[in-house]
Amino acid sequence: MKDPVCNPLNRVSALPRRTFLKGVLAGTGMLAAGGPLSAAESLVSDSTATKPAFRGPNVILVRFGGGARRRETIDPQSTYSPFLCRELAKRGTFFNNMEIAQIEGLNTSHGEGTLNIVTGKYDKYKDIENKFLGARFEPKVPTVFEYLRKSFAVPPHQTLIVNGEDRPDEEFYTFSNHFAYGINYRSNMLSLYRFKAWLMRRQIAEGKLTDKQIEQRKKELAKWEKVDYRTRGEDRQGQELEAFWQRWREYYGDSGFVNPRGDRLLTELTVRAIKELRPRLLMVNYQDCDYVHWGNMSHYTRAVSIMDEGLRQIVQTVEADAEFRDNTVFVVLPDCGRDSNPFADVPCQHHFGSRSAHEIFALFVGPGVKRGAVVDKRVDQSQVAATIGQLMGFKAECAEQRVLEEAIA
Repeated sequence: MKDPVCNPLNRVSALPRRTFLKGVLAGTGMLAAGGPLSAAESLVSDSTATKPAFRGPNVILVRFGGGARRRETIDPQSTYSPFLCRELAKRGTFFNNMEIAQIEGLNTSHGEGTLNIVTGKYDKYKDIENKFLGARFEPKVPTVFEYLRKSFAVPPHQTLIVNGEDRPDEEFYTFSNHFAYGINYRSNMLSLYRFKAWLMRRQIAEGKLTDKQIEQRKKELAKWEKVDYRTRGEDRQGQELEAFWQRWREYYGDSGFVNPRGDRLLTELTVRAIKELRPRLLMVNYQDCDYVHWGNMSHYTRAVSIMDEGLRQIVQTVEADAEFRDNTVFVVLPDCGRDSNPFADVPCQHHFGSRSAHEIFALFVGPGVKRGAVVDKRVDQSQVAATIGQLMGFKAECAEQRVLEEAIA
């Protein structure tokens, strides 16, 4: 018999997600006296006061992507990530034979791989607007962020996804359309897109722009709000993130030419988030490896090096923090691998389902994890979510239930 919680069609009639969210938003209202509320503040109906406090360990989940082969990452003879391969791997449990399952219709790509990781479930995703190469996907089962927030008194600003500016579709992977979880337990997003949206609203409110500039900003905001149909554009992310973006603006200014870009931006956002927002569960969606699609192999290998340096910075930030140092687990794995065909016109593809595109790895480091262990047996990407749940103290009930037991001390 199928579990009704993980198979919601057994319990209720399925509604299109857009229809469901419009009903939720209309029923609760997105505005209150004095201004707009954040989606989290206006939609969450269950009080965190009724849940147990979360004691840890925190988890920092690093998507070592987008798309990275074993050859350039964990092979000591050819690695471009020496910190990961030669130093961090020795501190925890290293799964050198993790794979993405060979399932007909399953694509080895970035959006799909990200959702495989955070849901612990494979699915044949389709872009919600049927766009060619679109990756606006909607998971049917909960993410690890939703499980954590439903189980413990963790506010949304302490469950974060740090996303890259070149992957706007992944801005919307913050919650599933599962009837028992969803928007009330969503995570929050740190990205250049979120900062730009916040900045445009602030600039309009400050009254320092010309009429033409205000009109332009309003058009840009309307475009953004139309895309983010989940909250009808009224998502302000909450007071903590509003203050976070204000501090970011004070440091980097308005131009966008001063702050880091690409994966260096993600590292900077993550380091600041650890210091200022104190996240319990944070995912860093590195992406720059995908620039190899331009055809230059050095774009890929350089990106691997930048990720490795970013990982080192994040680990050092945690180690320098007395509160986080002994209470944080790192989980590092790619969203997908890459093709090894030496005759391809463009190197290191990943869309064609080749063997090396399915071959990845995973590393767990931190309290509750075995140290200095190497696991050679084949394990699966879908097992990561349940393993994170076991470490953090929640049950990922709709995920693949096989925990990576070799990682648990």
